[in-house]
Amino acid sequence: MIQERIGYFPPSLGVRLRTSGITKAVRSFSLGVVSLICSIALLAAFWALVSALSKNGLPGPLATAHVFWELVREPFYNNGPNDKGIGLQLILSLQRVFTGFALGSLVAIPLGVLLGSSPMARRILDPIVQIMRPVSPLAWFPIGLAVFKAAGSATIFMIFITSLWPTVINTAFGVASIPETCKNVAMVFRFSRWRYLTRVLLPYSLPHIFTGLRLSMGVAWLVIVAGEMLSGGTGIGFFVWDSWNALSLERVMSAVLIIGLVGLLLDRGFAYVAQRLSYEEAA
Repeated sequence: MIQERIGYFPPSLGVRLRTSGITKAVRSFSLGVVSLICSIALLAAFWALVSALSKNGLPGPLATAHVFWELVREPFYNNGPNDKGIGLQLILSLQRVFTGFALGSLVAIPLGVLLGSSPMARRILDPIVQIMRPVSPLAWFPIGLAVFKAAGSATIFMIFITSLWPTVINTAFGVASIPETCKNVAMVFRFSRWRYLTRVLLPYSLPHIFTGLRLSMGVAWLVIVAGEMLSGGTGIGFFVWDSWNALSLERVMSAVLIIGLVGLLLDRGFAYVAQRLSYEEAA
């Protein structure tokens, strides 16, 4: 019989497999929640200890929690240029971050492919990358200000020029590590350059590219605070500096927590996409 040749799986086995998958997902989610609670508790305990030992009156978790709630309770109010809710400040910062990050990615991915696939280009361009990569983000701000004549554009330029290097390096590594067997198969089947790019090079190096994008997003979110402190006006960085000038350390600490939480969400989002694109997940 056909069932004897290909095997017969009773319906109960399918139910058990689905139940096992659901149980595994629930267990993984529960473990993640418990780990997050433990992390928050550990951070709060350390924060409370540092606050108790501080001689300069660093606000503790309880004092900051009250101000934090006041900020997130009404995050989108707008009472003028210098009085905006924390939600509006975050949206403005994220707009600058994603603009600079997207522009950097448009340059970084083709440049990384070129560096990884061409030894001649790597010998010529790699010293330039290594010279520009360690330059402090703050050093780029006056250059952007001189070129674009606007603080907002200078901030985006600073994000662009500092966030592209992790993607360049990881993309180049992924392209350069393509196995020779894959290249030989492409040669045997006489792939065109476009077919080789879309069927071999990009699929193989995609996990490395997304790892680079994940690191670049972390750099972009790190740089935005410094850039907005320099440029002023709006954004989460300006909010931190304005709160410091108002001598409200509770607002500063609340903003630091919000910056960290948003950074965590961005990192987890890119990590999820990178995991979905990994070879193990695809298998």
